Amino acid sequence: MRNTWETYNEKQLKEVDVFADEYRNFLDEGKTERECVDYIVNAAQAQGYREIQEVIKCGGRLVPGDKVYGVCMNKSVAMFRIGKKPMAEGMNILGAHIDSPRLDVKQNPLYEEGGFAYLDTHYYGGVKKYQWVTIPLSIHGVVVKKDGDIVEINIGESEDDPVFFISDLLIHLSQEQLEKKASKVIEGEALDLIIGNKPFIFGKEKEEQCADREVDNSKKKDKKGKKEKRKAKEAVKKGILEILKKQYDVEEDDFISAELEIVPAGKAREAGFDRSMILAYGQDDRVCAFTSLKAMLEVEETERTACCILVDKEEIGSVGATGMQSRFFENMVAEVMNLTGEYSELNVRRCLASSCMLSSDVSSAFDPAFAASFDKKNVAYLGGGMVFNKFTGSRGKSGSNDANAEYLAHIRRIFEEEKVNFQTAELGKVDLGGGGTIAYILALYGMNVIDSGVAVLNMHAPWEATSKADVYEAKRGYVAFLKGADL
Repeated sequence: MRNTWETYNEKQLKEVDVFADEYRNFLDEGKTERECVDYIVNAAQAQGYREIQEVIKCGGRLVPGDKVYGVCMNKSVAMFRIGKKPMAEGMNILGAHIDSPRLDVKQNPLYEEGGFAYLDTHYYGGVKKYQWVTIPLSIHGVVVKKDGDIVEINIGESEDDPVFFISDLLIHLSQEQLEKKASKVIEGEALDLIIGNKPFIFGKEKEEQCADREVDNSKKKDKKGKKEKRKAKEAVKKGILEILKKQYDVEEDDFISAELEIVPAGKAREAGFDRSMILAYGQDDRVCAFTSLKAMLEVEETERTACCILVDKEEIGSVGATGMQSRFFENMVAEVMNLTGEYSELNVRRCLASSCMLSSDVSSAFDPAFAASFDKKNVAYLGGGMVFNKFTGSRGKSGSNDANAEYLAHIRRIFEEEKVNFQTAELGKVDLGGGGTIAYILALYGMNVIDSGVAVLNMHAPWEATSKADVYEAKRGYVAFLKGADL
C-alpha cells in the first residue's frame, strides 16, 4: 500500500495543512452536539442554505440548485442541495454522527464529601473509564431555567478558565487497586468531577459566625452550634452554589433541566515532529462530520440531490428523537419532496430505496504496539487514505450492514477516476472485536450503503489521533461521491 503523503505535490501539501487547520478549529468549537450544530448551521447559512421551516412558512418552492437545511432539537441536522433529476430517482447521501464518548452530569449531581465539592456523572458511550482520571476536564452544555431562559456553559477551554478533574489513588497506596481488571480499576460511580475545595466563609457570614461563638446563653450556643455545624458540613458546596448564582444565575434546582457534558479540556493539536497528525478529543466521529459538511458546501450543481445527515446518539445505539433511528431524516425527505412538488408516500419510498449512501464513520487504525489485535491484511493504516468497511458488526458480522459487491465496484470506479486514495479494512480480528455505525438503519430502506471514513488511533480515548492526509482524502472522496454516485 502506497502512503498517501507520497502522492501529493507541493500545492496539495499546502492544501492539506490549510484544511487540517480548519478541521482543528471545528474540533475546538464543537465539543458537544449542540456546539457542532451551531457551527454547521452558521457554515451552511454562509453558503446560502435556508432553514426549511422558513421556506415552508413563506409558501416557497424548491428547484434544482436550491439549498436547505433542518435541525432537530439542536442536536441533529440534515442538509439538501436539490439536483437536476427528480428526487424519486434517489439521492446521494453522506451520513455521520456528531456525538462522542464523554461524561454526562446527572440531574441531582452536586454534593460535598471530605472537603471537596463534586458533580456526580454518568459516562456516555464506550469508554475505558481509567483514561478519564487525573486529566484536565471542561464543562460544556446548557442549563434551561423554569422560565425558559437558556444559560450556555463553556468552562475550561480559555486559558483564564479553571479546569476540573477526577482524582485517582496515589501509586504508594494502590497495591490492591492495581490487582483489579482494567474494567474495574475505576468504577463508573467513581467518575465524579472535583469542582471546588474552598469553604464559603467570608464577609457578613463570617462575622455572624464569630458573634455566635461569643453568646453566653447556653441554649443559644447550642442552637447556633448546631447551625454552624450544618453550615460547616456543606460549606464548600455552598461556596460553589454562590459562584454559580453570581456568575451564571444558576441555582441547584436548575441542574434538573440541564444538559452538561464533561469533556477533555484543551485545543486540538498537531502531533509529531513532522506535524503529520492531529491529536484531539471527539474525532470519532466529528472527523467524518466535518469532511461531509465541507463536501456538501464545496460541491456544485449535481444530477442527483445531494444530502448530508449529521446525527446524535450513535454512541449509544442511535436511539431517541435525535438519533438515526428517529423519523427526523425521513420527515425531512418528505418535506423537501413536498417543496419540489414530488411528494407522495410512494415517491418518498422510491427516493429512499433508490438512494446511495456513504455511512461515514471512523475505522480502527493499526497500532504496532498492539499488533496482535489486528489482521494486518485487513486493517486501516494512518496515512493510507480514506477507509471502506464492506461490513462491520462483531464476530459473525452480528449487527452489520454488509454492502453488496456491485455497489462496492461502483464506488471503486468513482474514486479511481477522481484519484482518491482509499483502503479497505475490518474492525480487528475475527472473534476479537467489532462495532457498528448508522449504516444498517439506512439500509432498512433498501438503499445502497457502505461504511466509509477515516482511520483513528486511540479511538474512544480522551485524545484520539488521525492523519492529516486521511482527513483531506476523506473530503475529496465525499465530493467525488456526491458528484458521481448513481446506480
